Amino acid sequence: MTPTSLTQLASLGWLGGLERQRRAAGLRRELRPRAADSPLIDLASNDYLGLVRHPDVVAAATEALVRWGAGATGSRLVTGTTVDHELLEAELAAFVGADAGLVFSSGYAANLGAVTALSGPGALIVSDAGSHASIVDACRLSRARVAVAPHADVAAIESALATRQEERALVVTDSVFSADGDLAPLRELHRVCREHDALLLVDEAHGIGVRGDGGRGWVHESGLAGAPDLVVTATLSKSLASQGGAVLAAEPVRAHLIDSARTFIFDTGLAPAAVGAARGALSVLRREPARARAVLDRARDLAALGGAGRPESAVVSLVLGDPQRAYDASVRCRELGVHVGCFRPPSVPEGTSRLRLTARASLTDDELDRIAQVLGEVLDGTRA
Repeated sequence: MTPTSLTQLASLGWLGGLERQRRAAGLRRELRPRAADSPLIDLASNDYLGLVRHPDVVAAATEALVRWGAGATGSRLVTGTTVDHELLEAELAAFVGADAGLVFSSGYAANLGAVTALSGPGALIVSDAGSHASIVDACRLSRARVAVAPHADVAAIESALATRQEERALVVTDSVFSADGDLAPLRELHRVCREHDALLLVDEAHGIGVRGDGGRGWVHESGLAGAPDLVVTATLSKSLASQGGAVLAAEPVRAHLIDSARTFIFDTGLAPAAVGAARGALSVLRREPARARAVLDRARDLAALGGAGRPESAVVSLVLGDPQRAYDASVRCRELGVHVGCFRPPSVPEGTSRLRLTARASLTDDELDRIAQVLGEVLDGTRA
C-alpha cells in the first residue's frame, strides 16, 4: 500500500488534513541528512565546546567501544552498568560540586525520570513556562498537580508554593533557557523553595560547559553547588559532545531514582562508547577551562553581527516573527554556506519564530567574517 492510499484510510485520513494545515502555516518540518565532511559553517548544533571531533574524545569513545562492545546489553539494573558508567557519574558529580550522579540514556530520559520520581500523586509541581519539552512531558506524566508559572516570575512561584495544600512540592526550571538563552534566577528560586520546604530541580543542559568556573554550570556560578535540596539534571549531548543524560544530586536522591525512576529501571543503559566520549570531553574541559569563556566570547561576537542584545549563554536568537519568514531565512543562510537553527511554534510562542544561532568555542575569525556577510545579506529586510 502506498503512502497516498494510506492517508485515504478512515483511521489515517486525518493526517493529510493536518499536513496541509502545517504547510499553510509554515510549520512543516523536514529531515536533512548532513554529510560527514559538510563545508557549512555550523551555527545550529549544540557542540558548544567544539569537542565532537576532538581526537581525545574520539579516542576515548573508541577505547570504550573496543573494550565493552557496541551496546550496554540491557538495563543498568540487569547488565547495562559498567565500571565506566560509575566513573562518569563520580567525575560529573565532582565537576559540578554534587554529592552523587546517575547516568541515563538521554537528557530527556533524565528529566522524565527525575521529575516523575520526585513528585507523583499528592505533590505539587511548579514549572517555569519556558521549561524544556522534556520537563513539560515529565509534569504531564507525574500525576502531580502542576502549576505553570510565567517565565522567570519568582513571585508567582512563591505564591503557588505558599498557597498549596500538598505536603510535598517540586519547582522545576531550565538554568539556561534553550530558545532565548536567558538565565533562570536561581538564587531567588532556591531561597523561595527553602522557605516553603520545596525541592528545586534545575536542568543544566545549556549551562554546563558554558557558565560557571571552567564551565561548571549556572548552578555552580550561582553559589548553589552541593545544596542538598537542589537537584541538577544535565545532558551529555551538548558541551560534552556525546549522548546521554545525568542527574546530579545528594546520595539519597540517587538511591531513590535507582529504585523508582522508570526511565532508569526499564531503559537500556547508555552505550559504552557514549560514556567514553563524555568522559573524554569532560577531561578536555577540566584541562582547558578557557573553552567555556571562549563560548561566551563567540556568542557575543555573533550577537553583534545579528544586532541582538548581549547574550548570557551560547544561544543567540534573532526573532523574525513569521514562521515562513524564519524558515526561508534559514534556507537562504544554508545556501550561502552557514547552517543556522530555525525555531518555530511549538518550540517558541506564536509570533516569535526565529533564527537560533549557537556559538562554538572553536569558531575562527575567518568563519565569523563569512557569517557577518551571510547574516547581513539574509537579515536585510526580513525582520518583523
